[in-house]
Amino acid sequence: MLYESKISVKRWMAYDLAGNAGWIIYFVCLGLLLKQGVNVLSVVAVAPAILMLIGIVELISERIRKLDWVLPKARLYRGFGALALGGVMGMLLSAGGLLWHGAGLLVWLMLAGSALCAVFAWLLFREYKPKEG
Repeated sequence: MLYESKISVKRWMAYDLAGNAGWIIYFVCLGLLLKQGVNVLSVVAVAPAILMLIGIVELISERIRKLDWVLPKARLYRGFGALALGGVMGMLLSAGGLLWHGAGLLVWLMLAGSALCAVFAWLLFREYKPKEG
């Protein structure tokens, strides 16, 4: 089954830029956190990054094939679904890290980045509806 988005280019770009900023912030802060030393938070925080990476790779392959606006169900869920889920997981782990480790700047930024990723991936995901015809 194919899903199609009729989102405007301006809205797509706004959502895409904000979502991309989110996962980039998360990845950079995770890298810096790991550079400071391996601990429970930094190791567990890799799981959302892996989900985000799955979504990123899927969405890049969709763009290469010019499939931005019409996607098969599997690609839709692997792309935007993995990004949204990774963002939500990142938010939960970052919030838990803030409670457990205290309010470090990197963890706050990871929380903000994962929230951006989750919200804007979800907003794009919701734009897709089953294609008629």
